[in-house]
Amino acid sequence: MHFHFPQKVLFKHCDPAGIVFYPRFFEMINDAVEAMFSDALRWPFEEIHPDQGVPTASISVQFKAPCRHGDQLVLAVEIKAIGTSSLTLRTRATAQDQLRFEADHTLVCVGADGRPTAWPDDMRHKITGLMEGRT
Repeated sequence: MHFHFPQKVLFKHCDPAGIVFYPRFFEMINDAVEAMFSDALRWPFEEIHPDQGVPTASISVQFKAPCRHGDQLVLAVEIKAIGTSSLTLRTRATAQDQLRFEADHTLVCVGADGRPTAWPDDMRHKITGLMEGRT
């Protein structure tokens, strides 16, 4: 995996039964992606968003086991492929060595007009470096 993001399951993530309400997993996935861009790629969202963006174009999640209040998750993000303007990722969340969910998702680099645009050369270099273990 190319980036690891720890996430404790908090009260705010859970339904009254103490199980994570599934839309909160999408927030966790986005938090892990945002942290990867900031910490591993050194291109934080607050620097990207004035002129560009990296919205999620598609996402598919397979829920394997429930997550409960207090679980210590680790979201491991793997970069599967980089295209001209796309980035394909897989995020796997585990707790206590058990797979809890797995997501396949695609981001798209967009310009200020909201249309797909090529990854900036320096960012493409950083992403491929992370994929190859150079970063």
